[in-house]
Amino acid sequence: MKRAFALALIPAALLRLGALADGGASAPAAPEMSAGAAILIHADTGEALYEHNADERMLIASTTKIMTALVVLENCSEDESVKIDARSAGMEGSSMYIGEGEEYTVGELLYGLMLASGNDAASALAIHAAGSEEAFAALMNEKAAELGLDNTHFANPHGLDAEDHYSTARDMARLTAYAMENEAFARIAGSRRAVVHGREIYNHNRLLGEYPGCIGVKTGYTMAAGRALVSCAERDGARYICVTLSDRDDWRDHAALYDWAFGSYEYREVISPDTLYRVSAVNCAGSYALARAESAAYALAERGSPEAELTLELAPFVIAPLEAGERAGRIYAYAGGELIAARDLVFTGETI
Repeated sequence: MKRAFALALIPAALLRLGALADGGASAPAAPEMSAGAAILIHADTGEALYEHNADERMLIASTTKIMTALVVLENCSEDESVKIDARSAGMEGSSMYIGEGEEYTVGELLYGLMLASGNDAASALAIHAAGSEEAFAALMNEKAAELGLDNTHFANPHGLDAEDHYSTARDMARLTAYAMENEAFARIAGSRRAVVHGREIYNHNRLLGEYPGCIGVKTGYTMAAGRALVSCAERDGARYICVTLSDRDDWRDHAALYDWAFGSYEYREVISPDTLYRVSAVNCAGSYALARAESAAYALAERGSPEAELTLELAPFVIAPLEAGERAGRIYAYAGGELIAARDLVFTGETI
């Protein structure tokens, strides 16, 4: 039976151990970067830990292929067959060396796209998925709009320089965080090598073998754009995305930013479903109904900083018995006075 009660805000410290003190050490300053634009975000929350010119529209070279791969995977199956035509076989720039009349699967071309950075693979995939590079670019721009990438526009699927082909470090980081949630994309972008038609191809992303925890994603270079690099690294449950554009020292810069982030921050559980809270059961003398958070909540925090402050929204009393899973209220986590997480509270169905 449903019961309605007035809810009251109660400091969680009254019902749970772990009230916190103010203060805590500040994270050390981020390292110096040589990039024209850069950003490092926490992939799960989207929070930017470091940024420099992150909203400046710039050429992005072959990091374009992150969107190309994503759109292909969302519109095609990896086992679909693709026959290569003359429009793709002779593409300029980096190549996986496909020939006119040859047949590949979408999956094979995706490895050539993301590992060898094949412009020919990008063209073949675009034509297969949409009929032409121009039609495929329209699909890319539709996806960019869907993801809220307001400072991004694609003119082609490969990243060769074009006046209306651009993005920003922030938009590329947000796109990559989304793309890495796609299991097929993450598998391909994180592969160090693949065999396609009996030929080995290797990933241009050196960080995959050199930086502990790196799991992807894409390099890029043109004379006009300079060196572009988008990478992803994960340790101890924390995943970060780093983007540098026009960066002559991108390998070092990414490694330095990751060292700083992993050393300075942690992804911390701020609301635990294992913690029990009690509410007086007025029809059971001396008894309490038990409630807990419906699910865990996590937040990024500086290492050594205080625990989050918790506040409960609970009725001052209830009438037992209560069904397990029945809503009890709400729990809020604050850091520095700002709300960082919230979850519903539900009754366990038990009393003590």
